[in-house]
Amino acid sequence: MTRTVLLALDTSTEFCSVVLLLADSLASSPSIAPHHQSGDTRVWFRHEATGTVSSTRLLPAVRALCADASLALADCTAIAFGAGPGSFTGLRTATGVAQGLAFGLGVPVVPVSTLAACAESARLNTPSMPSRVLVALDARMDEVYWAEYESQADGEWRELHGASLDAPAAVALPDAPFALAGNAAAAFGDRLPALAAAAHVDRDALPHALPVALIGLRAWRAGRAVAPELAVPDYVRDKVAQTTAERMEARKSKTDAEALR
Repeated sequence: MTRTVLLALDTSTEFCSVVLLLADSLASSPSIAPHHQSGDTRVWFRHEATGTVSSTRLLPAVRALCADASLALADCTAIAFGAGPGSFTGLRTATGVAQGLAFGLGVPVVPVSTLAACAESARLNTPSMPSRVLVALDARMDEVYWAEYESQADGEWRELHGASLDAPAAVALPDAPFALAGNAAAAFGDRLPALAAAAHVDRDALPHALPVALIGLRAWRAGRAVAPELAVPDYVRDKVAQTTAERMEARKSKTDAEALR
């Protein structure tokens, strides 16, 4: 298999998270560590708390990773990004930058669910956990983003319940032993019935560019990448139209990304 260079972005939370993954074969998934090497796969990442200014840190982080890896943006095979759910502005930032870079480089994009990324993160943290994973993230406004997945033998995730938004008490429990991943356990405690029912709980399994990259790599190899113009955020929660400031920020992210190519 020829070399794959995949850039992964996630700004769905208060973190600006970027990964550059270099894979030469179907190597096993690396653990979450910078400059880690596993078989023929290497990863470099930057993951920093940026609050509301992720859009100003994303492209500098991409440049820095390329320098660290001695790779050029033109070497990228595909771009994966955390498509949501998550921060509305953050999702638009990641989508706009992924689209801008992909258009400039002539490569496809791989939208990745941030909830699936949490399931991937939990599996990286605890490989022996149950194959069923219920992901529940604090969506603010006293609600939870959640989805249910099952780990397959080939490493893929089978979606058993798609991304949803509900009150903590309304999150459906899996019908088999399961792991609970995400920060809703810490945010809602006993108000989230899944906390008491789970066989394993990983409160630290949150959206991160490394699980986005690993899911994106499998999707790319399976032919599930899409053209840049088809990449859209998955808000899950409905929202009124963008404000003028948000529209300007989204356009700026896209323009800056195109200029970086």
